[in-house]
Amino acid sequence: MKLAVSGTYSSGKTLTVMTLAHYTGIPRTLAATIREIMPLAVPGKTLSQVTPAEYLQLAMRRHVGRAVAESQFPDGFLSDGSSLQEWIYAATRLAYGMDPSSTSHLERIPREELTPEMRFFEAVVAQYGHAFKQHVKATFDSFVHLANELPLSADGHRPMNSAFRDECDAMLLGTLDELRIPYHVISGSFSERLGRIVDLFGFPVVMPVDEAIALGRREYARIDKRMEADRAAAAA
Repeated sequence: MKLAVSGTYSSGKTLTVMTLAHYTGIPRTLAATIREIMPLAVPGKTLSQVTPAEYLQLAMRRHVGRAVAESQFPDGFLSDGSSLQEWIYAATRLAYGMDPSSTSHLERIPREELTPEMRFFEAVVAQYGHAFKQHVKATFDSFVHLANELPLSADGHRPMNSAFRDECDAMLLGTLDELRIPYHVISGSFSERLGRIVDLFGFPVVMPVDEAIALGRREYARIDKRMEADRAAAAA
């Protein structure tokens, strides 16, 4: 089973995948995140500061990292999202700007008001979407989509814009329907979500759920959440 745990940012994907890997013994893919890629790709910048061209580089690097990581587990794996996110997070910026946090109080940007730079960004993102959708369709057997029910995490990295997040969520589900990839929307407490996923797919259980949750939380706590400029300075 090649399963993606899907959802927008602040939906709990990363912790869910980490914990599920401990709980079931199924390997999870280990691809560098955008946060980890940024000090190398756009040193000294935060995600809110990147240009359209730089964002395309980040999305390409993230997709390639995912594809390489997925290829390491031909017999099955758990994935923290999929390349659909890289396309959708880019496409939705056409309506909310490159820094969606700064436009959270505004209406969507009408397409006729896009600058020439953003119109070119739109065309490239559409091509990325064409390729990324084909990759996801050929790779994954099923998706678990985490309901968009958790509060936004104000970590300085992820956009603080509920409308942006809601639109990303709707696009993810609509694209899964378009690609005819089976998926299940999961909600509830963290332990309820884990139990539901295990039951849906008949996954093995290799340890008590409380132990798996503790291991997952410990692993999640080790993620480097420093701002990109701080990470770049430390790496220099």
